[in-house]
Amino acid sequence: MPAIAFEIDFRMSGGEAGLSERLQSSSLLTAAKNDGTTEGQDIVAAAQSDYRRLLGVLYRAGYFGPSISIKVNGQEAANISPFAQINTVSRASVTVTTGPRFRFGQTEIAPVTPKTELPEEFAPRAPADLGAVENAARVTISGWRDEGHAKAKISNQQISADHRASELDVAVTVDPGPELKFGNLIYKGQSNVRAERVVEIADLPTGSTFSPETTRQVTARLRRTDTFRTVDLREAEEANPDGTLDMELALVDSPPRRFGFGAELESTEGLSLSAFWMHRNLRGGAENLRFDAEIENIGGDSAGLNYRLGTLYSRPATFNSDTALVIGAEIKQEDEDLYFLRQFGASVGYKRIVSERLETSAALTGFYSDVDDNFGERQFQALGVRAYAKLDRRDVIVNPTSGYFIQATAFPYAGFSDTEPALFLEGDVRGYLSFGADDRLIAAGRIQVGSILGPSIRGTPPDLLFYSGGGGTVRGQPYQSGFVTVNGIDSGGLSFLGVSTEARIKINDTFTTVAFFDGGFVGETSNIFGDGSFHSGAGLGVRYNTGFGPIRADLGLPVSGNTGDGVQLYIGIGHAF
Repeated sequence: MPAIAFEIDFRMSGGEAGLSERLQSSSLLTAAKNDGTTEGQDIVAAAQSDYRRLLGVLYRAGYFGPSISIKVNGQEAANISPFAQINTVSRASVTVTTGPRFRFGQTEIAPVTPKTELPEEFAPRAPADLGAVENAARVTISGWRDEGHAKAKISNQQISADHRASELDVAVTVDPGPELKFGNLIYKGQSNVRAERVVEIADLPTGSTFSPETTRQVTARLRRTDTFRTVDLREAEEANPDGTLDMELALVDSPPRRFGFGAELESTEGLSLSAFWMHRNLRGGAENLRFDAEIENIGGDSAGLNYRLGTLYSRPATFNSDTALVIGAEIKQEDEDLYFLRQFGASVGYKRIVSERLETSAALTGFYSDVDDNFGERQFQALGVRAYAKLDRRDVIVNPTSGYFIQATAFPYAGFSDTEPALFLEGDVRGYLSFGADDRLIAAGRIQVGSILGPSIRGTPPDLLFYSGGGGTVRGQPYQSGFVTVNGIDSGGLSFLGVSTEARIKINDTFTTVAFFDGGFVGETSNIFGDGSFHSGAGLGVRYNTGFGPIRADLGLPVSGNTGDGVQLYIGIGHAF
């Protein structure tokens, strides 16, 4: 006869809302039922294991006087002999009587550091919860570790239940151990990066007071080289007699070579393709060499092909452990409606990671350009220092629901040939707010501002001038369709102000709909409140959420300005901002 799945009757008396679901989800008997288990011995084993599992759930919820009955074919599972031969099970029942929910009586944990704040739920008269006890112990240990006591531990605990008063008394004793200092970095190899470079990049501050934050910084330095697949930094089991604690490091390399590609499609600009190739450990010191190639306006309606070929070399921990040497070069062509440009540029400078959220860079930058535009054929040469800063406080970088993002660029340069000296300034600020359950509605906003101080429009390279329109500024308007006309000559402007807003409404975990409005102003002078041209666009979009970020599709229409050209379609990876 074919085996038949058994039935379960699950009943609970007392308890708060949701407790029954938690009990059933932790039950091996329920899991066996859901998996279609029919073997009698397996079902009995699951039932006998459930006493401890259900009791653990009840204890964590604050019920310390429960009654649990689990029957298999009408017989209490706890009384079934392990030698009993039960081939089939037709029914099982679970009956739980929670009893009263306990509250904390006395709650003591000592010693604690002056800076430690115990959780509010670990206090007299609060609902008794073993999770609150564990949390209080974890916070206390963490507080001592932050003070340099790396081997702090729980030395004793006493937990007693008063069933008459339904109270739980807790007394926990902590052994902070001695204050320790960082010892040596014990590197176990397993990487093609030279050992001395590993030590330089990690920069463990031997002799300074132990700090968990410092260990996180050491790990972060190694990870952001993009050279290592695994970074395992652990404390030694025992402290040294001199009061130092060695740190043990094991590394596993990522594949040394990596390549990738991307694509974007816009209705009037056509198809854009990009690709890169990189080597993660060029000379055995975690140096990174990267080549990028990009081609734009394939099949576009107006402008010609744009392309860019670039290379970037970076060497981590060059000036100090958080500062990398960066050398780059680029050849590009831009064939736009208002100008044709071919340019070679190069730079050498540094990139500094101030914190996990803040980075800065500065580079000596020069370029040479051949230009043909409405002012005629000209040559531009410039040399200056480009400084950059980025502060990223978004909760999730690829799909933010809260926080903000700020980046700023300053580029003072000296001009040669037809180039007039100038100070180029540009900023980008983005903010995000979520509303409703599960962040169902997200409001996103962006402000872009730019200004070029000092030169005339004629004396400024056209690729530094500001334009508006397209997926990066004003959706619904064609790319670079926002510009200025001075003395009858069309060109980019000396200032820019862009505003973008989005309402992102989550349909489910996979799809999100978006409504957006963008506006852009291009100024004739460096003053964003002076004369210029303004246009705007609005539309609707959809996001398909993937593990690496959303896939974006937007339809935009012109709202104001005389540059509109019908419906604009934008497809790409990631949000517009």
